[in-house]
Amino acid sequence: MEIRLQKFLASSGIASRRKSEELILQGKIEVNGEIITELGTKIDDEKDEVKYNGKAVKNLNKDYVYILLNKPIGYVSTAKDQFR
Repeated sequence: MEIRLQKFLASSGIASRRKSEELILQGKIEVNGEIITELGTKIDDEKDEVKYNGKAVKNLNKDYVYILLNKPIGYVSTAKDQFR
């Protein structure tokens, strides 16, 4: 699946999308041995090899688990209770 390079970097935990754009413009990102300096470059996250400062970048693709908890009436979830 093709995705934008800055989105791939952000999902890999390298930097935010905006900061990833700056890294691309500074020439610090390499795809398949070629330095990329153009924004909007698309990569195949399964086939292309991406490097940041010479180190390989892996896509984390985490599956998130969300847990919803309900606080019972009368319980306080703070370090300091302002009403006592």
